[in-house]
Amino acid sequence: MTSVVKKLSLLGLGGTVLILIIALFFYSLFLPVSAQKTASKTFVVPKGQAISIIGQRLQQEGLIKNALIFRLIVKRDNLANKIQAGSFELSSNMSPDEIASALTKGTNDVWITIVEGWRIEEIAQMLARQELPEFDSEEFIKLSQGQEGYLYPDTYLIPKLSTASAIYSLLTNTFEKKVTQGLSEEIVASSKSFNEILVMASILEREAKGYEQMRQVAGVLWHRIEIGMPLQADATLQYVRGYNKTEDSWWASPSAEDKQLKSVFNTYQNPGLPPTPIANPGIDAIKAAIDPIETNNLFYIHDRRGNLHFAVTLDEHNQNVQKYLR
Repeated sequence: MTSVVKKLSLLGLGGTVLILIIALFFYSLFLPVSAQKTASKTFVVPKGQAISIIGQRLQQEGLIKNALIFRLIVKRDNLANKIQAGSFELSSNMSPDEIASALTKGTNDVWITIVEGWRIEEIAQMLARQELPEFDSEEFIKLSQGQEGYLYPDTYLIPKLSTASAIYSLLTNTFEKKVTQGLSEEIVASSKSFNEILVMASILEREAKGYEQMRQVAGVLWHRIEIGMPLQADATLQYVRGYNKTEDSWWASPSAEDKQLKSVFNTYQNPGLPPTPIANPGIDAIKAAIDPIETNNLFYIHDRRGNLHFAVTLDEHNQNVQKYLR
């Protein structure tokens, strides 16, 4: 009997020790990876990234011991909707609680989105509205003179103390990487010059929506150029006229009088492409300019829903106008 009691006592003691070991191990996961003071590292949280992915990345970076513990802390403290996108300076001597809290308290950077088809002035206006105390819109416009079309549209994470020069360099360097280098083979294989491609892409960005629609419009516009017919693209009139106070837009609806505007960018008055881009196109528009859909169509209109309707002859075009716009 005594031996049975001893065995039970030993089992109980062993169970208690095991529970204690498990508890200590679990507790250790809430402690910093390193007790020593360590150098901080930049950790970037992209927009919309799941908490589970953030936890995994923190563990991979050696900033926490266990991704699951991070998720438990976020859930326990109701932080899921408070964690911000941006870059943060974190260290492995911070506990998972401290790291989770740090990710909710501001960021060293700001997310900006350059929209496809914006002109230089629109980009400058948008940047001036951001939390960028060192940014000067006039300096940015001055730096960008002659670079319309070369400011790559994208979403960027930039330091809040970025200057106009730094942002200008970021946009043009990204263009160099993604277009000049990234599409170099396609550009060389094309029968068009790089400037022709970029100018056409800038028009497509304003005249069509979506890659396939851009390819269709590109086919029409390249066809017009081949037969010596004016492009008659309304977007070029909008570029010439510039900012419209009444509509508070750089791309206000053109009027019949605008077709008489004196400018080398007026494609109603001048055959061929404008000399330089009228906006900053995205990658899809550039690819569409390189790879248009070949067509006999010479005309197109957008109906009120944004759908395109094509025509080979002027009579067919006028019928489309009557059917879809009148």
